[in-house]
Amino acid sequence: MMRGGIPRLMVTGGLLALALALTHGLALAQGPSPESGTAEAVREELGRAVNFAWTLIAAFLVFFMQAGFAMVEAGFSRSKNVVAVLTKNLMDGLIGGLAFWAFGFALMFGGSGLAPGLERGTPWIGLSGFFLGGSAYDDQTALLWFFQMVFAATAATIVSGAMAERTKTTAYLAYSFLVSALIYPIYGHWVWGGGWLGNLSAYLPFLGEGVGAKDFAGSGVVHAVGGFVALVGAAMVGPRIGKFNRDGTPNIIPGHSLTLVALGTFILFFGWFGFNPGSTLAATDPRIAMIAVNTFLAGAAGAVVAIYYGFFRTGRLDLAMACNGALAGLVGITAPCAYVAPWAAVVIGGIAALVMIGGAAFVERVLKVDDVVGASAVHGFAGLWGLLAVGLFADGTYGGVAGLIAGAWAQLVAQVISIVVVTAWSLGTGFLVFWVIRQTIGLRVSAEEERIGLDLTEHGAEAYPSGRRLQLEIP
Repeated sequence: MMRGGIPRLMVTGGLLALALALTHGLALAQGPSPESGTAEAVREELGRAVNFAWTLIAAFLVFFMQAGFAMVEAGFSRSKNVVAVLTKNLMDGLIGGLAFWAFGFALMFGGSGLAPGLERGTPWIGLSGFFLGGSAYDDQTALLWFFQMVFAATAATIVSGAMAERTKTTAYLAYSFLVSALIYPIYGHWVWGGGWLGNLSAYLPFLGEGVGAKDFAGSGVVHAVGGFVALVGAAMVGPRIGKFNRDGTPNIIPGHSLTLVALGTFILFFGWFGFNPGSTLAATDPRIAMIAVNTFLAGAAGAVVAIYYGFFRTGRLDLAMACNGALAGLVGITAPCAYVAPWAAVVIGGIAALVMIGGAAFVERVLKVDDVVGASAVHGFAGLWGLLAVGLFADGTYGGVAGLIAGAWAQLVAQVISIVVVTAWSLGTGFLVFWVIRQTIGLRVSAEEERIGLDLTEHGAEAYPSGRRLQLEIP
């Protein structure tokens, strides 16, 4: 008893000391003192710290989505082009990040006043915050920049998969800089940076006070922009050799690894919980729980609808279809995730999968565009559906955003205007950027390089070495 009693006494004493320390700490936090100020000030400071950490963690999750895109695109590509796909996915986010630091962030958020150094701007373009210099050299501004930078990187990397297996890596990296510096930020300014689309009622008074285009986490700003630029890029680079027959009918060119496609889908789904709930920029906002639930339900509904659509058509359960269905559901819920009820999230996700399936068929069979991963359908068309869904299903319970289901029509009008603008902007600027690249450094590799594979011809390496060695002549 004596040998066992002493340790027990020590443990009991330690627990009592810990309890006293915690009680004393709580008393200091709850009561005013010269050092800590009032209880209200302490709570506010604690809230700021929690929100700061939450936003950074969400940004880290979104950055990890780059790995998800890399895996999905690599899996849908043939093994001879995997190194090229991975190189593009690695570098587009990093080059795009530098472009967003130098130019994009200022063009997007200048004039918004969301953080120090972002005071100057117009309804059309931001004019302050370049290089995070001057008064933008601030911790709060750096936080906003990092969170928005990973969103910009997501928009840029969407294009890689659509143009895979025949696009010059140098051309793609040039595009990455331009989309992150100009195309994505300017439209983003119009919606999120205090621009004209977010304040439509100032230009169209009949909409009512405070009505503007809503896009909570980026169905339009991120996904539709990336998806429609991807459509233009895939069209301008041309289809892969053997994709279309002489009569225009398409052939299936299988990717090399559904394992990577499924892994990438899991990573993207996980990262979306940073994408959507993180867009509150506040862990103290209880709506993050509803946003997370809606995000999951829409992604799940998209996968279920897509896989059963394929089953009823072919009698087989198509894993690739299910993966793209899940991603389409996630894209569709990204704009309305904070504004709708869970039942609406299920509807939105299920319809997004059907929109994706119809969009993919339209792109391939009508437009005759070879989109390797279906990026234009998953991100472009489903992104437009997400914008429209805000005007249909927003129930007025968050932020005062109400759509048709709540008896309001003005929000639907605003969303339709945003759909027209993002489509025209993305297609127009995407064409201009890729035309310039094609006329200068060139857009497509040669037929021989495409036949051999971009891994050996552009990178001198194979993802899966087979004993072959490319003999390079060094001048």
